Amino acid sequence: MSTPQGSPQFTPGPHGWTAVDGPSNEKVWAAAAYSDTTLVTRIGPVHADHAETGQPVTGHPTSSSTLPSLVVTMLRHGRLTPGVRLLDLATGSGYSATLTCQRLGDDLVTTLDVDPYLTQAAAERLDRIGWHPVVVTADAGDDDLPGTFDRIVSMVSMPRIPATWLTALTPGGRLVTTIAGTGLIVTADKTEDGGATGRVEWDRGSFMATRAGDDYPPALNEVFAKAVGQDGEEVTLSSFPVLDVMQAWEVYSMLSLTTPGIEHRTGTDDDGNRLTWMLHTDGSWARACTRPGEHTATVHQSGPRRLYDDLENIRCQWLERGELPVYGARVTITPDGETTLSRDGWSVTL
Repeated sequence: MSTPQGSPQFTPGPHGWTAVDGPSNEKVWAAAAYSDTTLVTRIGPVHADHAETGQPVTGHPTSSSTLPSLVVTMLRHGRLTPGVRLLDLATGSGYSATLTCQRLGDDLVTTLDVDPYLTQAAAERLDRIGWHPVVVTADAGDDDLPGTFDRIVSMVSMPRIPATWLTALTPGGRLVTTIAGTGLIVTADKTEDGGATGRVEWDRGSFMATRAGDDYPPALNEVFAKAVGQDGEEVTLSSFPVLDVMQAWEVYSMLSLTTPGIEHRTGTDDDGNRLTWMLHTDGSWARACTRPGEHTATVHQSGPRRLYDDLENIRCQWLERGELPVYGARVTITPDGETTLSRDGWSVTL
């Protein structure tokens, strides 16, 4: 099967991201295209198609061709039975649109992205392999969706479910998305009142967050400078070692839901100390350090929030119960998009 997974990409390096000249080594390029990995295709406002070969580009990834297994997982949760009309959100390289055209036929597929270059390039790639879905440039978070659909499957993470999605779903229609800042896949079916009900699936999944412009807001570098260079207002000893929070899916998801807006950074210094920093837009920060051979962490915190305390409370719940209530939670969405997750007496509303 031919797909657009083989679009040009960036590879990370010590000085930034470097565009790969695929045709110069077609064997390596093909291996990447058919591997189960995410291929980063855009850094900040710069697409790999427009980057100068060999010149590093700095910034955060803003588009990619997501690892195929996760794309298939999202589509599987969408229950793409023959005859359903699908909206594929976040066109990207066009990979997911290709799979859905294969499954449903291109006359039943609409694919949408906020970036006009991405939709243009994807449409051209799809045309070259014989598929012609409806391709739309729009902001799925703010704009009305282009029609009505039996299925909406999003390959971009959303902070909450937009009311426009529910309006565009047919009665009994199904939506699938991930929640920004978490590893949670939400599925929900439209109810008679115009809302939807469903659950957080047990599968893990995360995508880039939705964006309205060419790039995401700047990183919290000024807050990070304080977290690196200051002692903080409070210094404590944690009984737990440093944790790479973003690799601990349950903890990361629970923390993002209860204390949204945290930026995580991790590292190891020249002495082998494991370090983690937690930064928040309100100026709060936390720094923790675990020395080689130790199983505790020295914690420095400052600002209006005690970010590390929030993390510690969640880690305690995790260890006491053996799990956190985020996966498997019931999802209730009102017609205006207010989304509530609940399980075992715990709940949070987005």
